[in-house]
Amino acid sequence: MSVFEGLAIALIVAVGVVFAVLVVLFVIDRMQTQDAIRRNYPVVGRFRYLFSSLGEFFRQYFFAMDREELPFNRAQRDWVKHSGDGKGSTIAFGSTRNLNVPGTPIFTNAAFPPLDNQFATTKSLVIGEGAREPYAAPSIFNLSGMSYGAISKPAVQALSKGCAKAGVWMNTGEGGLSPYHLEGGCDLVFQMGTAKFGVRDADGHLDDAKLRAVASHDQVKMIEIKLAQGAKPGKGGILPAAKISPEIAEIRGLPAGQDGISPNRHAEVDDWDDLLDFVAHVREVSGLPTGIKTVLGSEKAFEEFFEAIVKRGADSAPDFITLDGGEGGTGASPMSLMDLVGVSIRESLPRVSALRNSHGLKDRIRLIASGKLVGPGDVAWALCAGADFIVSARGFMFSLGCIQALKCNKNTCPTGITTHDLRFQKGLVPEEKFEKVAAYATGIVKEVETIAHSVGVSEPRQMRRKHVRIVQPDGTSIPLSTLYPS
Repeated sequence: MSVFEGLAIALIVAVGVVFAVLVVLFVIDRMQTQDAIRRNYPVVGRFRYLFSSLGEFFRQYFFAMDREELPFNRAQRDWVKHSGDGKGSTIAFGSTRNLNVPGTPIFTNAAFPPLDNQFATTKSLVIGEGAREPYAAPSIFNLSGMSYGAISKPAVQALSKGCAKAGVWMNTGEGGLSPYHLEGGCDLVFQMGTAKFGVRDADGHLDDAKLRAVASHDQVKMIEIKLAQGAKPGKGGILPAAKISPEIAEIRGLPAGQDGISPNRHAEVDDWDDLLDFVAHVREVSGLPTGIKTVLGSEKAFEEFFEAIVKRGADSAPDFITLDGGEGGTGASPMSLMDLVGVSIRESLPRVSALRNSHGLKDRIRLIASGKLVGPGDVAWALCAGADFIVSARGFMFSLGCIQALKCNKNTCPTGITTHDLRFQKGLVPEEKFEKVAAYATGIVKEVETIAHSVGVSEPRQMRRKHVRIVQPDGTSIPLSTLYPS
């Protein structure tokens, strides 16, 4: 038999196999009753679902304009990448940003800005002056909470080492304190979620001895009591069982092989007075500055909170409030909560800042802003709106190489950041990525200092609402101080 005859036979066999598969699929589609499209259009109807699943990919790389995508557009991701690579921030031929989009911040340059040798420089700021061990935080920009479990071991290692090099703090997230948080040598904020992972007893209550053990690490500088996060206000954290290894279960104090679902709130906290008691207890046991993380639902609730503090005295206040926006979103969350619940940081930050200040608590409670604040313009706006610090999770994920594949909750992250599948994790090399993390954090601060210098102040936190204008629907802009009087 000749070569051509062999190829012909192979081709006939291949065609026959393909035809047989199509016949089987035709029969399956026609007989099934769950899917009307496949039943009415056997085989062909399957392409609808194929194209739908691939549409996300094609939109991201081929069809969406640089500033169109959500939750983050290509321009934002590219800025983080260039910053992480240590490349210059200069561009040519004008901005590609549409400055007429409502909500766009425009900073007001000073008529006579400081000279170049009077450049705006960030200064450290003390949090928790009344705690046994106050924390002089060196950076305005820091890493928000992402737990070991939600993100992978190499991701935690790279972030820890990168944060140490950049001089920024790293929030552990609610999954407990792991060895990988500590090994990089950075300052740490221990987040205590509603399940109290890492500091819980067998019944899920706070174990003071375990809290003291966590606080005994020199790197742990503060305790953050998480009440709510922007991804899912009113619902506790969700870690799918597929992402809970025996090691993660041990760190958290969970049985292995089941979903790690936190309660929707702290069982011992029923009202603001209970919360202030709990904050005081945690601060006393740990000796560290202690604050809360939450999301604005209504101004009335925060007003009641600040009134409760004033009634008791300023010493009863949390040392900081981390205010997350409803657009926050690294955690797995029901779409109804991700999309529809919680006020955006763009509205909540100036409102909560004004309430804090009006109750005379500006110098007592540090305000930390979170929620899609990944670029220098976002950070500078937040400082103008009243924040003392800004934290980001997804910005740092982009610096690690995140491509916004939207697979965070499926253990199939192609970049190795949010998966525990070793096949994917091998692509994330901490020894290489930590440099990008550090360069990104350093780049943000440098660019914010550039904006501060341009508006005429000597330190970024001296920026005020008058220094930024917000574009309105008619294309004009008005000062943030007009929209939200301080």
